[in-house]
Amino acid sequence: MLFTDENVDKDTESGLNIFHAFDKGKGNAMVDNRACNKPVEKLWFRGVRSSKFRHVFGLPAKRERCYDNVKITKNAHDSHFCAVNPKFVAVVTEVAGGGAFLVLPIDRTGRIDFNVSRVTGHRGPVLDIKWNPFNDNIIASCSDDCTIKLWYIPDGGLSSHLTEWLIDLHGHKRRVGYIEWHPTAENILVSAGFDHLIILWDVGKGEALNVIDCHPDVIYSLSFNKDGSRLATTCKDKKLRIIDPRSGYVISEGMCHAGTRSSKVAYLGGSGRLVTTGFARHSDRQIAIWAEDSLAAPLHVETVDSSSGVIFPYYDADTSMLYLAGKGDGNIRYYEVVDEAPWIHFLSQYLSGSPQNLSEVFRFYKLHATRGMCEPISMIVPRKSDQFQEDLYPDTAAPVPALSASDWLNGINRAPVLMSMKTGVTVRTHKPKAFKGSDAARAASSDNNYRMKFAFLSKETIPDYRPLEGLPESEKSQKTSSNQSTKFQQLQQMFGNNIVQNEDDDLSEKIMNIKVPDRDEFEESPKNEYQLQRAYSRQCEELKLLRRQLASRDRRIQDLEQLITKLQQQRKLKQ
Repeated sequence: MLFTDENVDKDTESGLNIFHAFDKGKGNAMVDNRACNKPVEKLWFRGVRSSKFRHVFGLPAKRERCYDNVKITKNAHDSHFCAVNPKFVAVVTEVAGGGAFLVLPIDRTGRIDFNVSRVTGHRGPVLDIKWNPFNDNIIASCSDDCTIKLWYIPDGGLSSHLTEWLIDLHGHKRRVGYIEWHPTAENILVSAGFDHLIILWDVGKGEALNVIDCHPDVIYSLSFNKDGSRLATTCKDKKLRIIDPRSGYVISEGMCHAGTRSSKVAYLGGSGRLVTTGFARHSDRQIAIWAEDSLAAPLHVETVDSSSGVIFPYYDADTSMLYLAGKGDGNIRYYEVVDEAPWIHFLSQYLSGSPQNLSEVFRFYKLHATRGMCEPISMIVPRKSDQFQEDLYPDTAAPVPALSASDWLNGINRAPVLMSMKTGVTVRTHKPKAFKGSDAARAASSDNNYRMKFAFLSKETIPDYRPLEGLPESEKSQKTSSNQSTKFQQLQQMFGNNIVQNEDDDLSEKIMNIKVPDRDEFEESPKNEYQLQRAYSRQCEELKLLRRQLASRDRRIQDLEQLITKLQQQRKLKQ
């Protein structure tokens, strides 16, 4: 076989430096000398790209480490329906009426009881749930009933169905599809509804800070940047927008993916770039990288495949890895994000394996709606050493807010507070002991637990059992004639100096020593439905407490009457 000069010219024009040869009898060869010269612009073979994440793989959990027998919702809404933090895993469940979601301690794996306790306070299907990044016991949920609610989950999990919420936020006119917590400021929550509005909430006060009305159609996704100073959104009008969440001003906008189906956006940490996933004009799934200051054209566009499921992007700022998980897909793609073109490099897809030394860098919780199971999938970097890997586990965002809601609203931006991930470092949720603001703000703070919620029980008047003869005239005048004529007061006057407190009355004494909350003369009257509900709940608790005090007082009166009878009998015996 002989290669002619025409073949040689054709191959060299295509940029391939090939040694052409022919076999004639004993293996004689003819070599093209031009192929021996080094290419001027770029090499044909660049080699394998070096990366510490090149061998990342997915490791599914064993069946006993999964959450089985969970009736997962079959709602067609494009949301995660699952939220996880270091304490709990929450999954939106299918119910006949209203909306509910399941909350389990993260270590309670295996088969779940069908009648397990749920959060059942919504009147419509739950569409999205998100844990508070600064309090592992607070979860926010939005629903088809046009409300956003905050719930407190005790450390041991739910012992009964939870129907009492901490905060109920009303402001959207149609169903609320997506919610997102601010990454650095405390008590700041943003919600997007099907009324084309984005509302910024201060959940510490239970009020809306800003209403952003710049979208002409349904909003598909939300994402804060690293310090929370900018908010990225995708919309059904096929546009990507960068918004100042404080003022609602649209900083930049541009056409996103040409397809008509849902698109998602996520900030790539503090790099000033974003990633979007969507559909091309011919329904091919795409991934695109953008610069936040210029949305006229993407920095890079890549076709993923031709499937029909919506792709959700998950970015890990600590390892600079981007994960793509499609709704209904059986695989997870992952990329490494770099600071130069082409900006992302494909690494691999989700596979299973079990090497001896594992370093987990990310974890997914995959919902199998047909099987009724939640399956953890760990993303593993194989390493020979079992020591702490500093390059895989750099300092990460701590569960501590960098600034308060008021400071952020006044224009202050701060990066997240960082903490070490080295084994042995104590990590705990930020729960401040000091609160500022009104009583409503303290009751609605995201750091509330049940002890804070009923903190008013520590303020209450102490019953006065002193005899009237020993009181000053000014205090005597304050007592009404009805109080002085009661049998209890008469008993005090007769036997005030002889009554000795019994040690068995400790419980009654504790009840009587509980204080009813003092009314602040500067306390504002309820201005909205939430404050009215809080005032009603507070009054109900006060009435319950007063009933307990009255019952305790009646028991004390009976004891005093028995004591009087005994003293009278002793007096007759002495006479």
